[in-house]
Amino acid sequence: MKETDILVTGAGPAGLGAAIEAARSGARVLLADENRKAGGQLYKQIHKFFGSKAHHAGARGFQIADQLLREAEEAGVETWLDSRVLGLLDDGSAAVLRNGVVEPVSARRTVLATGAKENALAFPGWTLPGVMTAGAAQTFSNVHGTLVGRRILTVGSGNVGLIVSYQLMQAGAEIAALVEAAPQITGYQVHAGKIRRAGVPVRTSHTVVEARGRDRVEEAVIAQVDDHFRPIPGTEETLAVDTILLAVGLTPRAEISGMFHCETTYEGALGGILPIHDACMRSSCPEVYVCGDLAGVEEASTALEEGRLAGLHAAQSLGFSRPDGAERMETLQESLRALRSGAHAARRLACKERIIAKGEGGSHHVGE
Repeated sequence: MKETDILVTGAGPAGLGAAIEAARSGARVLLADENRKAGGQLYKQIHKFFGSKAHHAGARGFQIADQLLREAEEAGVETWLDSRVLGLLDDGSAAVLRNGVVEPVSARRTVLATGAKENALAFPGWTLPGVMTAGAAQTFSNVHGTLVGRRILTVGSGNVGLIVSYQLMQAGAEIAALVEAAPQITGYQVHAGKIRRAGVPVRTSHTVVEARGRDRVEEAVIAQVDDHFRPIPGTEETLAVDTILLAVGLTPRAEISGMFHCETTYEGALGGILPIHDACMRSSCPEVYVCGDLAGVEEASTALEEGRLAGLHAAQSLGFSRPDGAERMETLQESLRALRSGAHAARRLACKERIIAKGEGGSHHVGE
């Protein structure tokens, strides 16, 4: 059986941040990820981040991933790739599927950073080849250099829909239109401005109602929706497209947190069902921490800071200390407050405060 102080599940920005902080505090850290490459969604991000220098403004996502991987290696983090944490065994150890064999891992603390999954949208023809999630298209384009279509309809105006649409245009595709069921664009205007300036029609209060084609998508039917998001008869419009991208939100991958007996709550603005946690990212199970999109879908910068906070606190709870520990903890919490200070994040901030209030009600202090 493999023994470690802290097991981190998921090597995206949250998991990497947790592993780095915990290892720098002196803890033995095992970082496991089901993919063959660490870095998570950061390796799909070819655009420059914006915000403050502390939050990697001006750097591209894959550059941030490379930097974090170097930091993890320098800190002594042990990394298992192509290794999936399946859940708990009867003796309390974690079952990790590695090289085709289930290997038990005994960890004193576990940090879950399993991320989120893309939502689907059902409509007539949605199973035709050519209908896919925006994240899948981004993986094909930015990771594998393969363009999924030439003339594309994007459904959803969150940051994922806006960013992926622009990146596919850079790769040579035409975005026939972007439709959004809400009466306004839901992502950042800086991303929306890019595709609008490129001439992409953005139709708010519209949705896709049908995909048509013989062997794959050949047409998409869109329609205006009413105040209850129901298509309005007579407003249908047919677009000639070969691809329909679904960018209709993300849901936390909370299944494994249930296996670890973490209490959950529901917050629609943060993606749905997610684990309750306190201000230090500790779940209702005192040995388990949650961070990143699993703890509520936000931004990559927020996920990284939550991961750092979880890793630092997890190490401290085991008695590992560092001279700057208290100062570092306050800096990370202040950084999260700054990231959630904008008007665009006000609703998510309110949701986070409710979750933390629930988590603090049964919180465990460092050293317990």
